[in-house]
Order: sequence, then C-alpha cells, then structure tokens
Amino acid sequence: MTILATRAAPARSRSGTRTGRRVAVTVGSALVLLLAVLASFALGSRQLGIDQVWHALVAPDGGDASTIVRELRMPRTALGLTVGLALAVAGVLFQALTRNPLAEPRILGISAGASFGVVLAISVFGISTLAGYVWFGIAGALIAGLLVFAIATRAREGASPVTLALVGAALDASLASGVYALLSIDARTFEEYRFWVVGGLAGRDLSVAAQVLPFVLAGLVLATLVARGLDALALGDDVARGLGHRIGLVRLGGGLAAVLLTGAAVAAAGPVAFVGLAVPHLARALVGADHRWTLAVSALLGPALLLAADIVGRVVAPPGEIPAGIVTALIGAPLLAVLVRRARVVTA
Repeated sequence: MTILATRAAPARSRSGTRTGRRVAVTVGSALVLLLAVLASFALGSRQLGIDQVWHALVAPDGGDASTIVRELRMPRTALGLTVGLALAVAGVLFQALTRNPLAEPRILGISAGASFGVVLAISVFGISTLAGYVWFGIAGALIAGLLVFAIATRAREGASPVTLALVGAALDASLASGVYALLSIDARTFEEYRFWVVGGLAGRDLSVAAQVLPFVLAGLVLATLVARGLDALALGDDVARGLGHRIGLVRLGGGLAAVLLTGAAVAAAGPVAFVGLAVPHLARALVGADHRWTLAVSALLGPALLLAADIVGRVVAPPGEIPAGIVTALIGAPLLAVLVRRARVVTA
C-alpha cells in the first residue's frame, strides 16, 4: 500500500506540473494576443500613442485619431480576431480528423468552394461589394464540405482520413478549374476577385465581421464538444471505439465545425495562407497533444499571428501596404519549417 502511494505521488506531481505549464502558456498566449490588438490599433502609416487609442475608444472626439482608430483600424482588428481564430481552430480540426500534420483548410476543397461561391456572386449575380458576396463564399464552402463528406462516407472504408483527403483534393481541383474558367471570360470578375483572393483585412468594415461571427461561434461550440473524441481518434479508430466514442459522430461534428470556421474565414478575408497550418503545430509544441488545450491556445495565437502580419503589411511600405495574406505566407513558411524540424515530424 505504501509503495502504491509512493508511486502515485510522483504521477500526480507530474500531472500538476503539466497542467500548470499549460495554464501558464494559455495565459501567456492571451497576453500576446492583447499586445497584438493594442499594436493593431496603434501602428500603421500613422502611429498613435496608447493614450490616443484609449481616448478614441472610450471618448471619441471626432478628431483624426478617433477617425483612424474607430473607422479604419477597429474593423480590421475585429475581423483579424475573428478570421485568425477561425483558421487556427479549423487547422487543428483538419489535422486531427485526417491524422495528417500537413492538413490545413484547403485540404477538403473548402477554400475552393468559397472561391467558387465568390466568383459566382460577382460574375453571375453582379454583386460587387464584399458584404454582399461573403454569403456566397460561406454557402460555397458549406456545400463543398458537405459534398466531400457525402462522397467519402459512401466509400468502402467510409470517411477515413485518406478518403477525405483524396475526395477533397479532387473537388479542390474541379472547383479551381471552374473558378479559372469564369475568370478567363469576364475581366470585371477578375478585377473584383483579385482583390479578395490575395487575402487580407483591409477594406472590410464591421458588418463583415458581424456577418461571419455566428458561423465562427457555432464552429467553436462544435469543436469544444468533439475535443475529447479527437484525442481518442488520434489513437486509432478501434481504440476510439473501445473507449466508447462514436467515431462517426466525432468526425461529423469536427468536420462540420471545420467547414463552418473555414467557410466564414475565407469568405470574409480571402484564402489567408499558413495560419491554419502553422499555428496548430506551434500550439502542440507548447501544450502537447491534448486537443482541449491545443484548441484553446490555437484560438489565441491564430488571431495574434494574423494581426501581427497585418501590422507588418501596414508599416513596411507606407503609405501603401502589403495584404496580410502575403505576409502570413512569408512569416508562416519559415516558422513552420522551424517547428517541424524541432518536433521531428515525419510526413513520409
């Protein structure tokens, strides 16, 4: 009895240490996000002090600082928070569902579905405002995601990770060809589309973030509900069934959450690269493979990364700017290479 108690004590100690470290990482990630939000309000072609930002937020006086903060930087900061969170959490879900460390929101054809919806809105329905065609982007992403899962579940082995990836790749190629066909025959559609497809936060107002927020919240709720099931899926389908998880429901819930999150993010900001791929790796390196913690940390670091990319794009070449989607690709590629090297992720 004494021996068992002695062995249990170090185990509890290690568990407590691990939990304490995860809490510390989560708090640190929240502070990083707070700094990114403050910097997003303060930095740009015209830099503002924290006191000016605070005054513009709580007591706007109609001056230049209030106009810059409330009409220009507040909308893109709100959208950066929403889109960064959605892409990062969707990346965690895709990597868990497909058991593929290189999975990201494009893997199931969802980004291509959103792109196809946007192109249809512009070319067929003549919609020329982002607030107007964001709904088409969301609808395209949802239809593409549902189509992938519907086809995959009819395969002999069901909606396995390999089947999902193959069906998604095929649909992505098909939708991409449709997008290019529409763009090639309509110059006006191309001009509208090229502004959206580079991915960024500029030119959006608060109504765009408000439009996609319900889809993001629904996706977060579903992701939270399936987090434990994702831990079991990582051990294999047979083990997950043995632990009492209904893997079909876990995959359906996780897939629907990923589709909602990706569709909302891509429709609002365009196909922003690398956030959904790099952030989950960073989160796992910090807090381990428990999906409850990985999802929480990713939800904080995703917006921080996207806002940081948007800030860099604003300050490197004033008065012009580089879209955030281009900056995330430039930042995300070396960051992912370092993370994969340190974690020794085997992809072959």
